[in-house]
Amino acid sequence: MKEIGGYLELEQFVGKPYYSDLIAVNNARCALLYLLRARSIKKLYIPYFLCHSVSGICDREGYAYEYYHVGADFLPIFDKTLGTDEYLYVVNYYGQVSDEALLRLKDRHGRIIFDNVQAFFRRPLRGIDTVYSCRKFFGVPDGGYLSTDVRLFDTLPQDESRDRMKHILGRFEGSASDYYADFRANDRSFVALELREMSRLTQNLLGAIDYEAVRQKRNENYTTLERLLGSYNRLPLTSPDGAYAYPFYCENGATVRKKLAAEKIFVATLWPELPDATGETERDYAENILPLPCDQRYGVEDMNRMVAEVMKCLS
Repeated sequence: MKEIGGYLELEQFVGKPYYSDLIAVNNARCALLYLLRARSIKKLYIPYFLCHSVSGICDREGYAYEYYHVGADFLPIFDKTLGTDEYLYVVNYYGQVSDEALLRLKDRHGRIIFDNVQAFFRRPLRGIDTVYSCRKFFGVPDGGYLSTDVRLFDTLPQDESRDRMKHILGRFEGSASDYYADFRANDRSFVALELREMSRLTQNLLGAIDYEAVRQKRNENYTTLERLLGSYNRLPLTSPDGAYAYPFYCENGATVRKKLAAEKIFVATLWPELPDATGETERDYAENILPLPCDQRYGVEDMNRMVAEVMKCLS
């Protein structure tokens, strides 16, 4: 029976999510699990240059997988012929894989899953299953989207996110360092997360975001970093729309990351543990590409400060 009266809960925000036409689930790895089930996939080919989330969901759910290498251009080095129940999992690293390159891979291999976890604002291409993450771009506890033309017959139960909000609310009124342990605990909880529909709480929060303002701010910050650091960056870049981060490739990336942290500039280590057979290029990229923050919380003054600290490290 519906309750009437009592104290007020979180308001129902006015607005709609950016991807109201896609399948909304509880996170990106569950979006992949949805595809594995809906398409009756038996085996994935996945890059060495990737965190354990994809291999972990395959191990947990009993799907076969095999690794492949990526080149300096972030594209797969892959010449096998896919079986009828096999798919190639392609990652859009830092938004640097172009639509043209993706379509060439689609033409060559047929069955592609595109990981847009680092490219939220990149619209899906027709006929290519595409996975998105919400918490990589916005202050939400979870959430993922899936673009596909296949559907599961089962009705998904709805997830609940209220117990995943502590680190987000804590940082809103406090500091990241005070709630980092809660952030890590929340991250670890996703290992056992079952496939669910996106929670009402996450959907509500996503409906309140000014997506155009976020996109523009990320673009402005990325452009500032490229203008000031581009000549020092060993990585040739394109400018993705609504960038996830500015990938600055330099020597001694681990040392630079540590020095920046001492100045309260926190640069994530995205792939700290790679499989044993990972190639030299991938290990070099994992250690020495610094994903410099350029998100909507910051402006030109913040970018200038960060560049000044990076330049101190380089000198």
